[in-house]
Amino acid sequence: MIIMDKKLKLLEVFKNQYSNRDYTVTHVAPEFTSLCPKTGQPDFGKITVEYIPDKLCIELKSLKIYLNSYRNDGIFYESVTNKILDDLVSVCKPRYMKITADFNVRGGISSVIVAEHKKINN
Repeated sequence: MIIMDKKLKLLEVFKNQYSNRDYTVTHVAPEFTSLCPKTGQPDFGKITVEYIPDKLCIELKSLKIYLNSYRNDGIFYESVTNKILDDLVSVCKPRYMKITADFNVRGGISSVIVAEHKKINN
């Protein structure tokens, strides 16, 4: 949990100047790296962050540093995808967010993990 807190501190946001309308923001990180928790071998992939901001937007440099912080973490594809979603949702509270993690072929199998968040209107 301490690692998560450090990771969250890396993320910065700024005020959405167009919060009166829905629009989609897409960020693509084609050089994402983490480690396989079973073998310790590097896992390479492309992370796509797609979201409809509400009051806040994600600052790009902090997103890059945040994603790079997984470089030495032993974590399964499913876990890292969902942790990224949870972290980003917690800091920017978007109307909608989807994380697509498209990992390179390893052992003859490619994997694509998609996790989504939809804001519930009260």
